[in-house]
Amino acid sequence: MAEWPLPVEDKLVPDPVTRLNDALEGRYRIERELGEGGMATVYLAKDLKHNRSVALKVLKPELAAVVGGERFLAEIETTANLQHPNILPLYDSGEADAFLYYVMPYVEGETLRERLETEKQLPVDEAVRIATAVANALDFAHQHGVVHRDIKPGNILFQGGQPVVGDFGIALAVGAGGGARLTETGLSVGTPYYMSPEQATGEQVGARSDIYSLGCVLYEMLVGDPPYLGSTAQAVLGQVISGKPVSATEKRSAVPTHVDASIRKALEKVPADRFARLGGRTSQPELPARRGCRYGRRRRRRPRRHRRPGRHHRRACRRARLDAPAAERCGSALRNVVRLRSLAAPGAPGARCGRCADPGRSTDRLSGRGRGPVLWRRSLFDMASMPIAGTEGGGSPSVSADGRTLAFVVPPMVRTVSLEGGPGVSVGEGLDPAWGDDGALYFVRNETIFRVPPEGGDPEAWTPQADADLLAPQVLPGNSGLLMAVRRGTANFSRVAVVGPHGGEPREILDGTSARYVPSGHIVYTTADGTLWAAPFDLETLEIGPAGALWDDVWVRGSSYTEFAVSASGALLFQRPSPSRQGERVWVDRDGEVGALGPDWNHGMGYPSVSPDGSAVAYARGGDLWVRRFDESPPVQLTFDERTTFRTSWTPDGDSVLLDNTPTLYTKRADGTGRAVPLHADDLEVISPHWSSDREWLVYRTNVNLTGSGDIRALRPGRDSVPIEIVATAAQELAPDLSPDGRWLAYSSNESGRHEVYVVPFPNSGDGKWKVSPEGGSSPVWSRDGRELFYASQQGMAVVPVQLAPTFAFGAPEVLFPADDFSIQAFLDAPFDVAPDGRLLVWRYLSEAQPGPMVYVQNFTTLLEERVPR
Repeated sequence: MAEWPLPVEDKLVPDPVTRLNDALEGRYRIERELGEGGMATVYLAKDLKHNRSVALKVLKPELAAVVGGERFLAEIETTANLQHPNILPLYDSGEADAFLYYVMPYVEGETLRERLETEKQLPVDEAVRIATAVANALDFAHQHGVVHRDIKPGNILFQGGQPVVGDFGIALAVGAGGGARLTETGLSVGTPYYMSPEQATGEQVGARSDIYSLGCVLYEMLVGDPPYLGSTAQAVLGQVISGKPVSATEKRSAVPTHVDASIRKALEKVPADRFARLGGRTSQPELPARRGCRYGRRRRRRPRRHRRPGRHHRRACRRARLDAPAAERCGSALRNVVRLRSLAAPGAPGARCGRCADPGRSTDRLSGRGRGPVLWRRSLFDMASMPIAGTEGGGSPSVSADGRTLAFVVPPMVRTVSLEGGPGVSVGEGLDPAWGDDGALYFVRNETIFRVPPEGGDPEAWTPQADADLLAPQVLPGNSGLLMAVRRGTANFSRVAVVGPHGGEPREILDGTSARYVPSGHIVYTTADGTLWAAPFDLETLEIGPAGALWDDVWVRGSSYTEFAVSASGALLFQRPSPSRQGERVWVDRDGEVGALGPDWNHGMGYPSVSPDGSAVAYARGGDLWVRRFDESPPVQLTFDERTTFRTSWTPDGDSVLLDNTPTLYTKRADGTGRAVPLHADDLEVISPHWSSDREWLVYRTNVNLTGSGDIRALRPGRDSVPIEIVATAAQELAPDLSPDGRWLAYSSNESGRHEVYVVPFPNSGDGKWKVSPEGGSSPVWSRDGRELFYASQQGMAVVPVQLAPTFAFGAPEVLFPADDFSIQAFLDAPFDVAPDGRLLVWRYLSEAQPGPMVYVQNFTTLLEERVPR
């Protein structure tokens, strides 16, 4: 009889890794433990058959006992059939020595949980991109009857930079096999912070439970914490079940309101109040069409880009109008928020948007070019498209006010056709048809706008022949006039012009292109640098008020056509440029010779500022401020709050830089050491700060809601408690820059209706004023010796010789190089800088700008009234 206690050697039990290796001998070899969760332990293993590393997940023994091997393996087969790029695939599963396991690829990248532990909060665009991928994965799984049940940051991995969702198998199998017995053990599927209320109370869960969990994850990516917190799991679940609604925008003001609204809807307590699904036929907002496929047009004065007949003939275009119900569906669903980056995906005919313009008039249909040589139409409530008879070879569609007639272009003719059926009618040669409220049709031919009366007949000239191209006219409400863009010669800038209700000469009113009148009483337009602006507009006088900038990342094609539209219901849809456009940061000398900095400099570098000695550059990137030397040193990140977005400047000694875009101005050492030192707090946001060379004066521009509205102020830190107004008018004063001797201030303003560069004495600006840009300009930057002033002109990078003493004088500007291939046009501030040796630090494009994602903004007209009041 054995003695008690047993000898030590008889009590030894093999450790789990040894047992697993024995049980899996010949198939897998466990190398080490990677981590442990509530339901499984994860090991790094070698797949001996395929000689690859895998992640082998083993269910906890108590969980395996409840689920049972047969049921687990039967249910997990479903996961093996989920083949999606954002779902981590299942390699294998099985039962060995009482272990239930399944095998997945070993992903060397970090999880979202690890990333959040490092970065706490993610940029809004990045968070939406990740949520997009997870939503796509979940929607695919839900369509195949699979509910994940445990969506959380730890189950979202990054494989080659792309998010993938893991652990579909374990949640499905445990949820199906455990049932009530699982609850009795005290175990549960899911993580408290991300559980839906019905999951927390042990009720039956479905796809809407995953939607709730995804809302929690998106909230945490934006805010830094899950929606509901507590000291214990029970406290968290109590908040999940009965806690008050949360708002990401209240916690982080940069979160757009439509994103916040979608998160709040996803986090509704009652499943029926959430979105029904993350995809489907209602998940694609109808894209307002835009007029202006400019195929086949002869450009006598613009031979460089987009001139070949037929090139735009292949571009897909369509027109539509978002009515209020459609707008609500488009903007309210989480599936739309997380898919804003891919709304213009290929699909049925008419599902693509190429060159677009203003919203059409029809409330229930849209039209556009499809896959064949014909225009298509489809209802806003149906994904099916129908070809429109008689529109073969057509483009530039425009729907009449009553929604019954379509005007379009089959080069060189403008034609009309009834949408209720019937033969087409040729109106005359021309481009860009636009309907008036009274049924009159307008179009452009030979730099002249023609009008066809409502009763029909021969076209009559509505404007005299211009010495410029007239682009994309819009008939103003009540036939009170026409709005259009005007472009002369090879200029890279366009001008917005108006024509009165009885025709006549176009009157230019501001710099911009693709201008559209919106019902809030504003003109919305873009400038060549891709900034979206708005200005109050009086329909009776056809006069504009002070403009404000809204967004600075709108796609502009060839400086002439912009992808945006405003619906009759007050929603905005605009197209961003593709982030894949290649480019590089380069030095450019006065002769246009280019010197590249190297491939590791080819990243975003907005508004660069070269140090006084020319050895380093400070720049905005990802919303924060960075400094990098022009040697092999790595960049130094100075801020981490994603609020610095405009051009900064250096202290005269080059040791520190100024931090802007906050009500308080700070200095921070350029090497990243030490804390930021506050200099001055203003009652408004402050951007574009500059020191005078003697470090006595600090000059900056105030900013109102990031619209560009504001004035130029100055003060002497340590001496002045209240700043003085240097330039303060109803117009926009932008991009201030002090001369090296501190006696002159250069800035740009749109006080004349176009952006121009001005110079005034400093600090007594009322003692004189000079306009140094004869035909428009922006972004002034002084040379380091004070003998020249650089700025972005209509023709390209311009430089003006100047004299600073005994008084200011200037000569004729010279264009150094064209702007087509360089990023120099940014009205809010200068996207380039001048080094001490006279070279310019500029971003050069290596490829054509391409259209990127479509972005949808709800309640746009409300935003206009707040930011650009009438």
